[in-house]
Amino acid sequence: MLQRVSTILHSFLLVVLLGSFSSIVYYFKHEPSPVPAATFEPTPVPTPSRRAQSTPEANWSLIQPGLERRVIDIYNGQNTHVESLYIWRLDQKYFRLDVAYDEKPKTLGTWQEQTNAAIVLNGGYYSIDNERYFPDGLTVVNGRAVGRTFNGFGGMLAITASGAELRWLVEKPYNPYERLQAGLQSFPILVQPGGQLGFGAERENHVSARRTVIAQDKDGHILLMVAPLGYFTLHQLSVYLTESDLNLDIAINLDGGGSTGILVANPRELISSDRPIPFVILVYPR
Repeated sequence: MLQRVSTILHSFLLVVLLGSFSSIVYYFKHEPSPVPAATFEPTPVPTPSRRAQSTPEANWSLIQPGLERRVIDIYNGQNTHVESLYIWRLDQKYFRLDVAYDEKPKTLGTWQEQTNAAIVLNGGYYSIDNERYFPDGLTVVNGRAVGRTFNGFGGMLAITASGAELRWLVEKPYNPYERLQAGLQSFPILVQPGGQLGFGAERENHVSARRTVIAQDKDGHILLMVAPLGYFTLHQLSVYLTESDLNLDIAINLDGGGSTGILVANPRELISSDRPIPFVILVYPR
């Protein structure tokens, strides 16, 4: 009896041993790959690249070689559209500027028909005496200077044989011995040379009006600007232009209100002034 129990016990132990050995062999043959330890790599914070940022060139439409157009819609704090700033940017390798004046004012359309200019823009301020219109500040037409200079303030569009430039008269007063082909003066300076604020908050009068601006950027382009809806005060416009992406070096305010207007001949575009104008800035292809 004891011998039979011993035989059964030995047989049971042998089965257990064989099973354990088989499990060990199976484990080594089919060992699972180790699970890698969890790691955390913080997502890098994106930094703005020059390519991703909006550049002035990305927002301009090419009208013809050397002439670009842009419209900037202005919204107030309530996200209501309050103004559109129309801008034409001229490359002086392709275009030249001139000034025309007549004691009897004319519409932009008449000015364009008589001069055949590619662009006609209203000029600076003027006065009326006995139905005779004359510009405030110095104006140079066909090399001949008319009026008195604003040497103590304001700015000047000065046109020579080599091209046009904008000047701050405080920094560079008019020189009567300089050979200017054309020019005009106006005020105030909205952007001082170097891109500095030209019309500070201490001069704010809270008067909004239609605005016309001539500017020059740091690459030498001439910019013609019209804001026809009458949203900007001079201080607001000065701040806006100084902080804009237009890369401005200097900007001069021209006559606004009912005088504000521009006519582009091809393709034709007209922002009409409310009244005839005695003197204008003209643009011609070279």
